[in-house]
Amino acid sequence: MLWVLLLINGGGTLYGFYWYEGQLAQTPVYFLPFVPDSPTASLFFTGVLAAFLLRKHIGLLEAFAAVTLIKYGIWAVVMNLGADLMGGPVNWQNYMLIASHFGMALQAVLFLPYYRIKPWHLAVVGIWTVHNDIIDYVYGMHPWVSPAMMPYIDTIGYFTFWLGLAAIAVVYIFNVRHHRYRLSLPR
Repeated sequence: MLWVLLLINGGGTLYGFYWYEGQLAQTPVYFLPFVPDSPTASLFFTGVLAAFLLRKHIGLLEAFAAVTLIKYGIWAVVMNLGADLMGGPVNWQNYMLIASHFGMALQAVLFLPYYRIKPWHLAVVGIWTVHNDIIDYVYGMHPWVSPAMMPYIDTIGYFTFWLGLAAIAVVYIFNVRHHRYRLSLPR
């Protein structure tokens, strides 16, 4: 199963970077690491899967994968549904993006119990995530959204910031502090 997920996420990562090709061509070099959000998230997860296949844990990589998969998985679903609700042009690719990004967030949650994330890992990811949001919404490097959504870009930036913090909280609660939330079943 890990091999299948590795191939799916590896292929999705390559396609994701291809998807960003036009935007990356217009992006200043110093912002390049911060623009392709979803493919970078799936790249982190591909690295986690490769490490698992080697029977290794890389806590910092696991933290990056968990937080970014949740954040950008949910973000892309909301942006594509929002474009549809706002009357923007929507085609089969939008529905493919909704399904694939929902899968990103879902696999992040399903793999949470297997990660070995420490609080300092989440602190580093938190700094990265907030920094990425600043680059996206202060410097205008955010992923392209439907023209129907552009009038709401400030609200999207605000939503994205809180979505990142929520993703960090989910990973903290259900991984870092997992031992405090175990279900005790009656005998």
